[in-house]
Amino acid sequence: MHLGRLFQRSVQIYADRPALASGTSTPITYAQLDRSVRALAYLLRRDLGLNPGDRVTLVMRNCSDYAQAMLAAWHAQLCVVPVNNKLHAKEIEFILQDSRSRLCLTDSGLYDNLLPLTRSIEDLKVMDVGATSFQEAKTGPCLENMSNPGKHGELPAWLFYTSGTTGRPKGVVLSHSNLVNMALNFYADVQAVSESDVLLHAAPMSHGSGLYSVPFFLKGALQLVPSSGGFDASETSRLLQQHHNVSLFAAPTMVNRLVKYVREHAIALPGLRTVIVAGAPFYVEDIKRAVQALGPRIAQIYGQGESPMSITAQTASQIARAVELGDDDFLSSVGYPQTSIEISIADGSGHPLGIGQAGEILVAGPTVMQGYWNKPQATEDTLADGKLHTGDVGMLDERGLLYLMDRSKDVIISGGTNIYPREVEEALMQDPRVTEVAVIGIPDPEWGESVLAFVVCQDDSQVTAEALEARCLSQIARFKRPKHYVFIDQMPKNATGKVLKRQLYGLVPQTILEPAKKPA
Repeated sequence: MHLGRLFQRSVQIYADRPALASGTSTPITYAQLDRSVRALAYLLRRDLGLNPGDRVTLVMRNCSDYAQAMLAAWHAQLCVVPVNNKLHAKEIEFILQDSRSRLCLTDSGLYDNLLPLTRSIEDLKVMDVGATSFQEAKTGPCLENMSNPGKHGELPAWLFYTSGTTGRPKGVVLSHSNLVNMALNFYADVQAVSESDVLLHAAPMSHGSGLYSVPFFLKGALQLVPSSGGFDASETSRLLQQHHNVSLFAAPTMVNRLVKYVREHAIALPGLRTVIVAGAPFYVEDIKRAVQALGPRIAQIYGQGESPMSITAQTASQIARAVELGDDDFLSSVGYPQTSIEISIADGSGHPLGIGQAGEILVAGPTVMQGYWNKPQATEDTLADGKLHTGDVGMLDERGLLYLMDRSKDVIISGGTNIYPREVEEALMQDPRVTEVAVIGIPDPEWGESVLAFVVCQDDSQVTAEALEARCLSQIARFKRPKHYVFIDQMPKNATGKVLKRQLYGLVPQTILEPAKKPA
């Protein structure tokens, strides 16, 4: 079950099939991709001196080199550490240090910012994938195929950093076996895949889109990377008119933008097969609009970094049928447990709850992570009793459908990306004039949620939103910064001094809330 060996299997079966393309360029075949992958694996192991199990961090926009680097790392028996390229340099530095990465592959836009990290992180190399040395390595000597791959299925393949509401980000260790089982669930519960399919990487390959490359390359499908390196509704529409049987992973924000574009331009997307939606709540009315505009092509999944893409699912045909029948209960759920997954609901003491009772969602199955990187206590707590304690509050109904009731960890989801209040609060508290901060998410018509910060300042201090904005931009990624600031005299707290965030929602000015109620 090692992904490096399974890619070799696909090369043997689909050697002449198109494998990878960027924009409108001519695709390279599986045989050609294999040549580059094995040559890059030689670069990693022989020229750069990496050893089996070493971590390779990928920090770049979507590009064909991302796919090649990922496959090369697996062929070389290395572990991939995917990182959002929009993170602040300090956040990337922490991940590189914590994972003890030996190599960071990046692009020319980030290379100059990341290169200085080699002075503070021992044994770290930073390489620009656009550099001549990297590109020429694709035609160099090749690393031989791995021997005895069968015993390597439980080795780490994907070390994904996910933040909590307390402390630093944690590295989720996913094995090759975890990702293969994720792919098998995809075939069983989302859609079948064949060599005539195409996966469009409009969403970040450092997250769900990159993971979904696995079920597609295992079946000899084409991976297509937009020239822009991300999501653009116009570009996506053009590609969906040039290619057939195209699927893409998308956050609800992306789907809503695509729907708006299609309606405004009165165009069809004949090449679209499925939009697989995840990453944030997909509201019932938005689902209906998407099906009306794009046809019966909207599927939905619910997962976590700790059980990637593989807790529940709703197929495109199931969603289309529910829209047709007016089954809003089905549309407001996140679907049925995926084939190899067992879901239960428990109260705060871990006791099982029955149908219709809300509690913490517990998950068991072969896609559940191995644990958190170098965090045994956190692993023990999260995987207690052999089940993943998701921290999400949900409910199962009599049909077996799962409903998400709340996010118990206060995560803000903006544009499909998780934003953790503690990270923003820590940045704002570095201003010496700020005495207290509490960050919440409020509805946003475009992004789903946006960040609002309540701030208490020292007496007579003249803190401005502009000053706090600058503080955030020096510490955290731009997309995490608050969109709104509300200055108050004191925080509402309980008897133990804990800030009552629920009461803060009642203090949000109507001038901020009213625009959020308007349709996009």
